[in-house]
Amino acid sequence: MEHVPQEAGAAEGGGAGAGRARRYAALGGLLVVVAALAYWLGGGGGSGGEAAPRPTPTPTPSASLTVPDVFERVGPSVVVIRSGDSLGTGVIAAEDGTILTAYHVVKGAAGDGGADVTVTFADGTKAKAAVASSAPERDVATLKPAKLPEIVVPATLGGGVEVGAPVVAIGNPLGLTYSVSTGVVSGLNRSTGGAAKGSDLKGLIQFDASVNPGSSGGPLLDARGLVVGVVVSIADPGGDEAFAGIAFAVPIGAALGDEGDGDPTGAI
Repeated sequence: MEHVPQEAGAAEGGGAGAGRARRYAALGGLLVVVAALAYWLGGGGGSGGEAAPRPTPTPTPSASLTVPDVFERVGPSVVVIRSGDSLGTGVIAAEDGTILTAYHVVKGAAGDGGADVTVTFADGTKAKAAVASSAPERDVATLKPAKLPEIVVPATLGGGVEVGAPVVAIGNPLGLTYSVSTGVVSGLNRSTGGAAKGSDLKGLIQFDASVNPGSSGGPLLDARGLVVGVVVSIADPGGDEAFAGIAFAVPIGAALGDEGDGDPTGAI
């Protein structure tokens, strides 16, 4: 019997092992290529399309403004109103320059032959104004100026408020034009009968931002600078027209046409 030499068997076994090693190496290389291709395509480098962007956290913007920001935004919409001996405030409420104010500020000009109404805009422009509409039962009125400033800046009218919400009042208390005060909504659906001298209005916003005679008709603003009410009166327990920490505004919805009742004589 012939025996195969050990060297030949070893060579044959070595050749088989080398073949398997080459196959494994080729397979491994193929896997590396596939993995690299998948990574390339997934990263948006190939024609498979862009990869989905990774979400990145972004700060949620606050809707609230600082008080200086509120004044900067709404101040150009506020006007000084003089009607006879009456001093008050108004706010531009429409692109055509229509001014919203308190009725008792212009009450003496509402009829024929009444007192002249003069408005002074934030840029210093002065103009006569006519009473376009009035609702004594809600203590609101609108004025139509005979002349407008070069740039008309109407305020943005808002909606409802809640107790505890911050508010800003802009007005002309005691002739101190464009005064700003801050506070919170102290109560809702208030009546001024017995709280404000000579007045009987209902459904009002109670707030504690400082207002005084001359503030009437001015805007009550929320933290976003939206007009949420028209300032009309203060509580006056001493009968001296001094601010006692309680003021009232007609909600903007009511000022624009909701039903109301009362006679606002004696308001600030």
